[in-house]
Amino acid sequence: MSDAAETRRAFEPVIAALNGIVLGKDRQVRLALACLLARGHLLIEDLPGVGKTTLAQSLARVLGLSYQRVQFTSDLLPADVIGVSVYDRERARFDFHRGPVFAQLLLADEVNRATPKAQSALLEAMEERQVTVDGHTHPLPQPFFVVATQNPSYQLGTYPLPESQLDRFLMRIELGYPGAALERELLRGADRRGLLAGLGPLLSAERLIELQRHVEHVHVAEPLLDYVQALVARTRDSGDFQAGLSPRAAIALLRSAQSWALLHGRAGVLPEDVQAVARAVAGHRLERRAAAEGAGPADLDRLLLGAVPVP
Repeated sequence: MSDAAETRRAFEPVIAALNGIVLGKDRQVRLALACLLARGHLLIEDLPGVGKTTLAQSLARVLGLSYQRVQFTSDLLPADVIGVSVYDRERARFDFHRGPVFAQLLLADEVNRATPKAQSALLEAMEERQVTVDGHTHPLPQPFFVVATQNPSYQLGTYPLPESQLDRFLMRIELGYPGAALERELLRGADRRGLLAGLGPLLSAERLIELQRHVEHVHVAEPLLDYVQALVARTRDSGDFQAGLSPRAAIALLRSAQSWALLHGRAGVLPEDVQAVARAVAGHRLERRAAAEGAGPADLDRLLLGAVPVP
């Protein structure tokens, strides 16, 4: 069996289980899985109560990952996330007590309600998969993912995430309100917490790591690389954005497209795969120059995807 067919077969029951918990969000579920398959971190931005935390908890359960949740608040300290060294009088030494970041999937809930100092506690962990405390480096478990949720910036008590923090997230997605029929099903159906408790692991951490290795083997043709470079160049040269996509963002776009293709059983990347992930990868990295004219998702599609010819 090919890597692509094997990966698609492994994730089909995972997608079905997640869709049974988070109703009507198949695209967002697939984007989240593609993000984790590409070894990225995920930011979920939306209003409270639309299923952000439920999706994160469901991901940890069906992927068989150890899980910790940190509720970010204005008084949160970096040590509350990373851990702290405590002096042991009997042995006359400091012992490091690990914080919740030492989990395979860390849910940073309402991450933009913490101060920038507390937010910065995640920077080294997300980039290097390690934390440094008192001059000592502690590796994090493998695989390691941060799934962060944030409320819209116009809500009270929120702090904007700095660009350096935003860039650590491979993708940002939104869930949105459910349709009327699905909302009726939520009202009449079983409680989501009860359904979540019944979820069991459909993959193991070791199996997930094995499947992640397949991403780099997904074929990328030269015309496809030309397309990715043309999209990135458009963000830099058009004058529509404050700053264009960085080389790291270009790599993120390509890896995400490879992961999306693999998740759908394809051994090579198509332009449609790039388009499928472009908004999730680029949306939080780009800021319009003329903010007053609006810069919604459809606007980004028009200015970027609609402006670059498809090979």
